[in-house]
Formats: sequence, C-alpha cells, structure tokens
Amino acid sequence: MGRKKQKHHQSPLQDPASVANDVDGAAELDSVTAHSSNLDQVMCDYSVDARKEEADDADEVEDGPSCDLDEKTSADYYFDSYSHFGIHEVSLLTSGQDLGQRGFYSHPQSPLLLIVESNDMVLLEMLKDVVRTKTYQNVIYQNKFLFKDKVVLDVGAGTGILSLFCAKAGASHVYAVECSHMADMAKEIVETNGFSNVITVLKGKIEEIDLPVAKVDIIISEWMGYFLLFENMLNTVLYARDKWLNDNGIVLPDKASLYLTAIEDGEYKEDKIEFWNNVYGFDMSCIKRQAMMEPLVDTVDQNQIVTQCQLLKTMDISKMAPGDASFTAPFKLVAERDDFIHALVAYFDVSFTKCHKLTGFSTGPRSRSTHWKQTVLYLEDVLTVCEGETLVGSLTVVPNKRNPRDVDIMLKYSLNGKRCTASRVQSYKMR
Repeated sequence: MGRKKQKHHQSPLQDPASVANDVDGAAELDSVTAHSSNLDQVMCDYSVDARKEEADDADEVEDGPSCDLDEKTSADYYFDSYSHFGIHEVSLLTSGQDLGQRGFYSHPQSPLLLIVESNDMVLLEMLKDVVRTKTYQNVIYQNKFLFKDKVVLDVGAGTGILSLFCAKAGASHVYAVECSHMADMAKEIVETNGFSNVITVLKGKIEEIDLPVAKVDIIISEWMGYFLLFENMLNTVLYARDKWLNDNGIVLPDKASLYLTAIEDGEYKEDKIEFWNNVYGFDMSCIKRQAMMEPLVDTVDQNQIVTQCQLLKTMDISKMAPGDASFTAPFKLVAERDDFIHALVAYFDVSFTKCHKLTGFSTGPRSRSTHWKQTVLYLEDVLTVCEGETLVGSLTVVPNKRNPRDVDIMLKYSLNGKRCTASRVQSYKMR
C-alpha cells in the first residue's frame, strides 16, 4: 500500500489532548471548540547577506564540495540547495508530471522542477490551515474571560491574526512581535481593521526588542514546527515567558505532546528511496544513503498504520526549561495486524488546558490534516510483524550543534518476532 491522499477522518485526539479536530467544513469548526488549529507566524526573513554573515560567524559555510553532506544544516542549504537530494529527484521528472504531495513547484519557463517555498506561500498555507487557525480563534473567542482587560504578547505574530483575535476578545493591549518583513504588513492590517489603539506591532527579535511594559498577562504563539521541534520558536517563547510573563500569567498553548507509530509504506519507499539504486541504468545508491537520513514530511493515510501509537514526550510550556526539548524516550509499538513495517511516523498534539473546556488539535494520521502533516522516518530494514508482536526501542532528539533550528534524531529499534528478527541504530537529520 503506497502513500494515499489524506481523507478527513473523525477520531479523538490521543490523551491528554483529547480534543477532536476531524469535523467536515469550517461551519462545524466554528461551533465545536475542540476542532481546529492555529495561526500566523512567519519565520524570520533574513536577507542572503545576513544569513551568510551568521553562517560565517558560526563557521557554518565551507567552500565548495569540501562540506560533508552529513554535516550540512539548513543554513548551508540556503546557499547550496542543489546539494539536497530531493531537488535531484525532482529534476529527473518532467514539469508536467504529477508530483502528488511532495511539495515541489514547477518553474513555468524550465523543463526542470525547482523547490520554491517563499514566506508568503508558507503564510498562506498556515492561514488556510483551518484546523490550526480555528482552534486559536475558538480558544480566544470562547474564553474571553481570560483575555478581558489583559495585556497580551503575541510571539511571532506574522500577519497579526492572533493579535486581532485577542483585541476583539477584549484585551486591553496586545504587543505583536514579528521579526520578518511581514511586520510592516501587520501594521497596515491592524490599521485597516481599526485596532491601532489596542495592538502595537514591534518589528524585531524577541531577544532584542524592548517592550513598553514590564510584564504581560498572556503570551500566545504558534511556535510549533514540523516534527514539533524542527525550525520551531519554542526557545523564543520560553525566553519571553521568563522575561515578561507575570507570576500568575498564562502561556497559550501550554502543552505539546509528541507521538510515534509505525506504518506499511512499501510502494512509496520504493519510489522515494529505492529509486536511487537504478537511475536510468546508473547506480546512484550513494544518494540513497543520504535520502534515508532525511525524514520526510508528508500526509500518511490512517489505513497504513500497523501498530498502536505511543506517547514519547509531553512538554509543559508554562514550566519547562529550554534544555527539556532534548530528550531520549523509549517506545513499545504493538502490532495490530499481520503486515510489514517500512517506516515510523511521528506527529504531535497541542493543548490549551487553561480554557474553560479543554481545547486543542492533533496533527496525527487519524485526524483532519494540517500543514504540519506527519514526519516519516524510513527504516533500513523491512520488518515483518505478526499481530501482537512488539517493536521496541528509543528515540533521541537533540538540536543540531551547528544550527539549533535543525534537529538530529537517533533511532534504536529491535524486533524479535516469529518471522523477523532485527536490531539497528539509525540517524536522521531534519534540516
């Protein structure tokens, strides 16, 4: 069974974020607090020169091919994107070929395909993520008692949509901090909608700006990245919490949980990974080794799930320390049917526990799809499992030393089944 287009399924979230988000249509989302998702943050839009300067300062840019692919980070790929195996995979296709859900964009004047992801495109995708945006809207509008006459700090404000929600819910003042060029647009949006007296847009990094107030009552942010922690803004939120949040203040959302399951994905793995064994008659398996190390962000059909799901880590944003985002978590995945396992899949849930009624959303395969999709970790082995057999192991997650916005993952797993025995350690790099 290969990768299929995600359908909208109705199923509860895994606890503790047991808040469903699988209703069909925005109309139902308006009336069901538990069904939705967030909003509006654009990552800092550094200029090429600024990124080059940062990379030079961190010794992250090396000359030409001397840079080891295994050591590259997203900062390197900003300048050397052609080294990424994915762009070569796309270039071997024609621009008219169906690309499915791979996230590639074709250049109208070129027979090759280019990977393009501008801030505006990301922003549009996030705003149109109904699960994300409606959850935040419902949290704010249905819990106005939390916001009335309160001072709010919006971290990574993007277009300012969360700030607008807060202002409309009765906040006395909202400080919307955004470090990209979108801050200029946010100011105009605030003015156009008549909230200039309530919302102040500040352009810059949280770590560098000065707020006009000593403390705030609420910090709200959509800080989550792919795999929860890839290119996320968690440390920025924690910095703001420690510097500006009142003793009795709240952080929204305040809980995030990472989950793991296993899937059958033979057809898609053959297309994406085994493809490099024979490329028009040539052996390019050296690229296959690199491809195996790069997690795939994609939508997984729930029918591909072979095992139970397991909670790996829950983070309490109101209490955790920055270092808590690095962890090693054991897992035990019990097979629910006889099948093959080609990959493990990670996803996350987010909860707003300070609301009158527990609210949140899931990015899991059994929930309505979001722009975060799921993160697929392909295994070197094809595991044959029988119902009731257990795949055990551990997952270690740490920020990349050269670029903390990237994530290094180490997977240890073993299976001792009737038809298959395997034990292996694999490393992955999200960059």
